[in-house]
Amino acid sequence: MTDPASGNADIIGCILAGGLSRRMGGGDKTLKVLGEKPMLGSVIDRLRTQTPHVIINANGDPQRLQAFDLPVVADAIAGFAGPLAGLSACMDWTADHYPDATHIATVAADTPFFPTDLVSRLMQAITADEGEIAIATSGGHHHPVFGLWPVSLRHHLTQWMQETDTYKVMAWARLHRLAMVDFPMIAAVLEDIDPFFNVNTPADLSTAEALLEQMQAQENG
Repeated sequence: MTDPASGNADIIGCILAGGLSRRMGGGDKTLKVLGEKPMLGSVIDRLRTQTPHVIINANGDPQRLQAFDLPVVADAIAGFAGPLAGLSACMDWTADHYPDATHIATVAADTPFFPTDLVSRLMQAITADEGEIAIATSGGHHHPVFGLWPVSLRHHLTQWMQETDTYKVMAWARLHRLAMVDFPMIAAVLEDIDPFFNVNTPADLSTAEALLEQMQAQENG
């Protein structure tokens, strides 16, 4: 059986986990258990099927993530500057460690159900010349943390961040040609769930547990 990730050999998967988890009561929400493993473990497994190499963007003590046995890349900008700082850090790390890589694919560490064809569909849009950058959408909303980014834009991003007064991802992304790639909702028992649903609160975690149980039941027939 062909490994789906093998078709994306020039792409490095980057998990953005630099948030403060305030609504979860502090600490690392991505280390909360979902099913039988930390939520971050589920995100890693999902991304590993799509890209041959995965790294984690996280600030603070990297030792807390040692069990995942992946490179941990901290922001170069202090003060939890948000996902754009993580994007920049991952681009720079990729250029240093995988100079032949053309793109990085970013996903959020608190979104365990993102599409299993995310990276391939984003790359299809770029290959078809629909845009220089590809960003996921669903349900009429865009999800800039879920994107495919040319590593060649890293110097432009660094310069822009030095000059701007906002670190919003879309503010920088809109300076380039964008391809918006729409993904369907996940069918669930009570209501459809956005595949980019992110776990911010204990209530969200309960919702994620219920959805995971439904999905496992469907897989088991």
